[in-house]
Amino acid sequence: LERFYARQLRVSPHVLGHSKAHVGRVVAELVRAAKAQGLQPGPLALSLRGDFVRIGSAYEQHKVRSPDCFDILVPLRLPPHLEQQPRCAEGLGPHGAFVCGLRARGGWPRRYRPFAEGFCVELQGRCHLSSALVLRWFQGHLQRCLGAVRYRLQERCRISLSACPGRPPVLHIVPCSDYVCCHISMAVRLIPAIPIGDALYLTALPPEGPLPTPAPEALWGLNASRQEQRLLSWLKEQAPASSCHLKCLQILKGLRDLRGQGLEEPFSSQWSRVLSSYVLKTALFSLLLQGPLEAWDERFLVERLEDLVLYLRDCLRKQVLMHFFLGNTSLPEAVALPRFLKEAAPVNLLAAFDGLMLDLTAFQLINTWIQAPHIIRMYSSPRYLRPVP
Repeated sequence: LERFYARQLRVSPHVLGHSKAHVGRVVAELVRAAKAQGLQPGPLALSLRGDFVRIGSAYEQHKVRSPDCFDILVPLRLPPHLEQQPRCAEGLGPHGAFVCGLRARGGWPRRYRPFAEGFCVELQGRCHLSSALVLRWFQGHLQRCLGAVRYRLQERCRISLSACPGRPPVLHIVPCSDYVCCHISMAVRLIPAIPIGDALYLTALPPEGPLPTPAPEALWGLNASRQEQRLLSWLKEQAPASSCHLKCLQILKGLRDLRGQGLEEPFSSQWSRVLSSYVLKTALFSLLLQGPLEAWDERFLVERLEDLVLYLRDCLRKQVLMHFFLGNTSLPEAVALPRFLKEAAPVNLLAAFDGLMLDLTAFQLINTWIQAPHIIRMYSSPRYLRPVP
């Protein structure tokens, strides 16, 4: 496991630091240009707030393999008279997700009609902000700003923007050879986000399969990345200096990816969806708060990793893994939660999968742990290694 981690999973802090700094500079230029260009239309249009929020494994110290993919939230500024309307996923969105609607307060005056026609859809007789229309505007807005930014950055790097329907645009950065020492091409997913206060954001739901009607595009997913980062910072302070909790998460992600190389479709795709990085991270959070943090010292790596695998297996068999922040009343007092999260209905992250799939995943997970040395030797060869999406 140590050799597997050192050779295939560990990211060089030097390279990661350079990559994050370079991504920060390029994204800051693009956001600044997009905010300036968005000031002209007036108060009844969408615009950028002017900042961005770094999220994901690259900024939480559990990135694996290579620092070439990053996630950035880009907060938007809405016109007045929109309010967040929390909705449980019951019949209105995908199972295993907490969804929100952004609707107009009462009846909008006639002067707001152009905005409603351009960015809203109707849901249950009320006007709601459409995540699909906002995403389409966001992609086009960034694309229009790319020319000026590309000219300013031409000595530093080459940049381009790609977009798939229904998904956030991806900024591709290819550093110039004489600018940085770490010549890694990077992909930055720019995610438009609606701030709802207390460092919480709403983002478009991923287009995974057909969603139940009515009007799924009127629903938004909740992003609590800043709360996760605060919890990780608190855990770092409380745990031993040589704690292995993030290393356990990295190794488990690596084993999941290797095992997926040898699985046949369609189970291979479902395996990655059930054991998503978010599910693995949630299981780790839950397990960490169940016992003394001193037990996560580096010398207990194998024992703690096995505990994490067994905990996940039990969750899969019971078909229950609750979202760590929604309605969780057992969090440490030092990790203050916004009222919005405290009062939200709990959500089961595994509710989207049928029992047979979860049982099969649980069996394969234990099998992967038992055969870890063989799997590492077999699927770590160049023949099997391929980029993980």
